[in-house]
Order: sequence, then structure tokens, then C-alpha cells
Amino acid sequence: MRVGIFTDTYPPYINGVSTSIVMLKGALEKLGHEVFIVTVNNENMSYKYEDDDKIIRLPGIPIGIYDYRLTGIYPIRVINKIKNWNLDVIHSQTEFGVGTFARLIAKQFHIPLVHTYHTMYEDYVHYITKGYFNGTSKKIVEYLTKFYCDKTATELIVPTKKAYDLFKNKYKVDRNIHIIPTGIEIDRFYKEKLKKSQISDLKRILSIQNEDFVILFVGRLGKEKSVDVLIDGQKEIIKRYKNVKLMIVGDGPDMEYFKKMVSNYKLENNVIFTGKVPYDDIPIYYGVADVFATASQTETQGLTVIEAMAASLPVLAIDDDSFRLTVVNDLNGYLFKDLKEYIKHVYYLIENPKEYSKIKKQARVSADVHSSKYFAERVLDVYKIAIETNNGNKDILVGTIEEVIKRGLHGK
Repeated sequence: MRVGIFTDTYPPYINGVSTSIVMLKGALEKLGHEVFIVTVNNENMSYKYEDDDKIIRLPGIPIGIYDYRLTGIYPIRVINKIKNWNLDVIHSQTEFGVGTFARLIAKQFHIPLVHTYHTMYEDYVHYITKGYFNGTSKKIVEYLTKFYCDKTATELIVPTKKAYDLFKNKYKVDRNIHIIPTGIEIDRFYKEKLKKSQISDLKRILSIQNEDFVILFVGRLGKEKSVDVLIDGQKEIIKRYKNVKLMIVGDGPDMEYFKKMVSNYKLENNVIFTGKVPYDDIPIYYGVADVFATASQTETQGLTVIEAMAASLPVLAIDDDSFRLTVVNDLNGYLFKDLKEYIKHVYYLIENPKEYSKIKKQARVSADVHSSKYFAERVLDVYKIAIETNNGNKDILVGTIEEVIKRGLHGK
């Protein structure tokens, strides 16, 4: 099968979506399929063709959300190159920008379109509006998301029941929705893959002692990630256990806000900010930690939770739909409803080493169902459904790229 993945985020830009796409691409190729990528050039406003023209990067402009760029430039030469790929299916990973291009290409060449919904956009509107017209903006986002996911995609994939409920209960979408939790290359995070020197060197650099108990968070440092909850918890935890350290891995627009919290609480010796970490080094940070924690309620799935489990870390996660199918109390971690429960679970894991050891082992086992191969096989099943559905609906497809070009939406 020849698969075209259309995405606004792809390495070297790293986030959960780009990581999942790299994993899916690799897994599909291992199963004997050919994968092509259409994405954004995060470096400048030029076109780039890579990997023997299997990757096309379109010019993109910054939109104010981290390093994210959006494109709306679709020149004829790119369209012709994609046509020559002879794709069997298009898999879009974003509703806007390159996602719009995916929709247009799918209609023009009668290619089935599978779409994965990754991001709860309403939680990120404030980065663009800066607090103004948030209500109106959320309505616009809702409309556009519903239009793309309901009216144009042949089949829709979501990673969790939380996203499923958003479309079924709030957006009232009447269509097939496939719940497929995103997979990862779980063996990449196995602790036995690490050298002891890698762990000891990182501990030395971060001033972590062997007797320290390390709580890890990995992610973007935006207020919507609720890192402040973990910092508030740290303030209380060290009153009982001075050797507990909170390690915050990542960067983002609110890093200074969180650093100021730490300074005000006088927690500089017990909270570590690593900043942005190279993708290849991330497993070492999991290897240094004892527990993974997150209080974010804006995830569609939370891949870092699965990464942590693969690294044999018990997970403490906010009781949210994003995590309920992954984190099971007393098995591979704990869900907490509030700060008090979070602190209680930290104490329990510290004070009950036998239970901690049992949960560590089970966390590793729990990660196995999220392997990249299993994920790719389930996505392939959706591709097959989309192809069958598309073959029966070619006569009702409307709209062409030529019409878009006539309206002046293409680049030169």
C-alpha cells in the first residue's frame, strides 16, 4: 500500500504528534508498505524535497503556538509530484494547514482520506487570542473541526474515549469513529537499553544523588499542562521527605512562570528544570526517574505516560479520560482527583517498596499493548475500510483543486 501522511508537525520539530508519525511511518514500512510525507518547512519559507522526494516540506509561517507553523501555499509542481506518488490512501494528522491540502488532494484525485484527531484545540485558543474573544474563537474552532472530521474525512481515528466523546456527545458527529491509542517504539525506553554510565553521568550533571526519589514530568511547559499542581505537591512532599526531587523536562512559553513558583516556594534544591532535551536523549531522563507524574487535562492521550511505563515507571496521572484506559490503580500506577490524593500516592510508593516494585514491573507489561507494530496493524485496518468506502462513493465527490486555484489560494 502507498500511504501519504499529511502533517503540520514532523522532525526536526518534536512533539507528541510528530513522534507518533515517525513511529507509524517506520512500523508501516516494516510491514512492507511505502510511506510519503507532506509537511511544513519549519526553518524558512522555501520548498524542500527529501528522501528521494518521499518527503515534501511546504513553506510555513509562525502562528504564535510554540514553534508551530501553518501553511496555505499549494503550488502546481507539488500537486503534480503528489499525483505521481499514486497514493492508495491519505492519512491527515491535522485539521488545518497541511490538513486542508490533504482534503483538497483527496477530492481532486479521488483518494480515500483517513484523519486522526490529535489535539483538543479549544484548550490552546488563548495562545492566539491572548485572552480576547476566546468564546467566539472556540466556536470557530469547533465548527472547523466538525467540518473537517465529519464532512470530508472518509474515516476518523481518535486515540482515546475522551476524544470519541467530544465528537459524539458535544459535536454530535454521526459517523464511524475508530478508537486507536497511539503506539510508540516501546523498546526504545527499556531501561536495559541504557548504559549505567549514561544514568550516572546525567545524575551528576543534574545534582541528583543515588538516594534521591525522582518524580518526572515530560512535556511542553504551558499553563494548560498544569505543572503548577506538581510544584504545589512538591512543596508539601519535601516536608516529609527531603530527598524527593521533581524533574521537569521540556520547554515552553510558561517556563519562567513555573520557575518563579519554584523560587517563591524556595524549592530550587528540589525542583530541576532541564529545558528542551534532544529526542534521542529522552530515554535517559526516564531512566533516572522513579515515578512519572502528570496533572494535565488537555491531552487526547498522553504518549509520555506510555513512554514512562515502557521505562518501568509507575505513573501518577490526573483522573481524566485521557488516562483512564492506560493507568490502572494498584496495577501500573494511580489516578488522582486532587492535590491531596497525588501527595498520598507519592508517599505510598516511597513507603511501600514491595508494592512499588510490583507496580514497576506491571507498568512495563502494560506498555506492550502500545507497540508500534500493533498500532500500525490497527491503522491499516482503517485504511482498508476507507478504500472500500471510497470506491463506493466516487460519484458524489465534489470540489477540485482547480477551483481552489482559480480562487487564488495556491502559491506560484
